[in-house]
Amino acid sequence: MNELLNSFKQTKFQLAGHGFRNVGVMKQALAGIEDNQESDMYGNGNFIEDFQTKLAAYLGKESAVFFPSGTMAQQIALRIWCDEQGLKRVAYHPLCHLEIHEQDGLKELHHIDPVLLADKNRVIQLEDVTGLNEEIACLLLELPQREIGGQLPDYESLARISAYCREQGIRLHLDGARLFEILPYYGKTAAEICSLFDSVYVSFYKGIGGVAGAILAGDSAFTEKSKVWKRRHGGDLISLYPYIISADYLFEKRVGKMEQYYQEALELARLYNQLPGVATRPIEPVSNMFHVRIKAPKDKLESVFVELHEQTGIGFTGSLREISGEEVYYEVSIGDLYEQVPQPELTEAFQLLGQKLKEI
Repeated sequence: MNELLNSFKQTKFQLAGHGFRNVGVMKQALAGIEDNQESDMYGNGNFIEDFQTKLAAYLGKESAVFFPSGTMAQQIALRIWCDEQGLKRVAYHPLCHLEIHEQDGLKELHHIDPVLLADKNRVIQLEDVTGLNEEIACLLLELPQREIGGQLPDYESLARISAYCREQGIRLHLDGARLFEILPYYGKTAAEICSLFDSVYVSFYKGIGGVAGAILAGDSAFTEKSKVWKRRHGGDLISLYPYIISADYLFEKRVGKMEQYYQEALELARLYNQLPGVATRPIEPVSNMFHVRIKAPKDKLESVFVELHEQTGIGFTGSLREISGEEVYYEVSIGDLYEQVPQPELTEAFQLLGQKLKEI
């Protein structure tokens, strides 16, 4: 374990997240479950079916299927739409999860070719879609776009993209790994946002903080096909109830707190943007997450944060990523921990950070 991460873990308070992942969450989730309740088996049974029905209704879709991972769910969604259109080509952002985190799974397993849309530093806009020179079966939009600080298109742009795709017969898929987190900014329900899309994926281990798992939702014809592909991918474990129990428990516990997380992200971003050489991306967050960019060499900044953690007991970050030799960034995602930080100590810690940054 590196020195920065170790110092972060030793702090009394952390600014982001729900806390370090541990098995204790399962004890809490299981407290309300009867011991003799039958588990799901290979995708069937009340346990899994009730949860799928619940999430389908929440997302405003006809049907939903629980998957052990979002990687599996999204590759399958795109495969279904490509097969339907008879065209093995999709479009998405250059920093889409499928492009940079999945070892080319979409290409190697499904032989689907991606078209990368928009500059990597901004979100996809309507003109990117209308300017496509190649025919595509499906367009994937990630809301929010994590790798650029959780940026979002405005809702009107999103609606225009949706309308254009329907006019052109292009299927529209939502990478909604952090869908719950953007509802306060848009001022829309999950169902209203999802109505713009033909298929939707949501995660239960991002803002919800569950053990693992995802939901893929759409019309019944789509989800029935997804069940076949889920079996082909080995996703039909004999039972998925450990994931579903934690997902359901924490969904109920946290989905109603997204407005709080969002407002706290706005507050924390303002504190960062008052510091010398520091800027958040975006300047004003549009969800509970943002990036903190600091103009300073990585090695010097790591020493600053180690000292800050030890002196204040407040954890800012456990890792830094280099943008250039003179600039770094880290990600912040607000969860349950932020509200536990005493305000006087928080103010003092930011004042101290500002002083230390001036000395670099």
